[in-house]
Amino acid sequence: MASKLRIGAVSYLNTKPLVYRLDEFAPDAEVTFDLPSRLADDLASGQLDVALIPSIEYFQQPSYSIISDACIACRGPVLSVKLLTRVPFAEITTLALDEGSRTSIALARILLQERYGSAPELERLPIGSDAEATSADAVLLIGDRAIHPPTDAFIDEWDLGDQWYRWSELSFVFAMWTARACVDVSHLSLAFEQARTAGLENLEKIAAEEGPKVGLETTECLSYLKENLYFHLGPRERKGLELFRQHATRLGMVQEASSVATSILSMDRAT
Repeated sequence: MASKLRIGAVSYLNTKPLVYRLDEFAPDAEVTFDLPSRLADDLASGQLDVALIPSIEYFQQPSYSIISDACIACRGPVLSVKLLTRVPFAEITTLALDEGSRTSIALARILLQERYGSAPELERLPIGSDAEATSADAVLLIGDRAIHPPTDAFIDEWDLGDQWYRWSELSFVFAMWTARACVDVSHLSLAFEQARTAGLENLEKIAAEEGPKVGLETTECLSYLKENLYFHLGPRERKGLELFRQHATRLGMVQEASSVATSILSMDRAT
């Protein structure tokens, strides 16, 4: 009996429309949930065959392949990725980073560099720690807890999806379904598409079930899923993904890999 394919999905609210009834559409797979950064590590170590990993992790492994046009992206404010600051943005010298997603970390660093020419000293904000647990000038929060960020200790905040769009006029892609090499996942593309379709058709049900778990009213949760997130990896998303890769490479966050750039652009032409 063949072993089941191992799929890793993000545990945050923003993933729910992508994994709706996924177990039905991919019955030969085993789905587990974790933080984006941990999924990336498990995919790299071979503990997973496919995972919804941070986009920057895709840049790190030329052997990886994107196997679906289902993704987590935004075309403006994303609501669940925030940079909070105790000082004016131009004066940030220390930055505490939520360890949940390395893509959001890279995005924050790129925007601070491009907007203010700054490269603050980086500190760890351990997973599960409150923003007030650090004395850093600024704090990056992602996921469900970023939707309700603390305000008392901070004077301003960036919604990083909004800031990226204002600066680049392109979408931002946070995560994609990615497979490691030498694993036959050819049939999963359809399963991911079916799950996304079912999820988008049942957003009200998802919002009613999941909103209270993260402190959102059903209407607030539905607005977040419909207005702040985009779940298709289209031409605008691929252009944004390639621009992100270029800047992350320039700042030394990833190694130059022409094969990755070619694959992103070839997907764009194929759309």
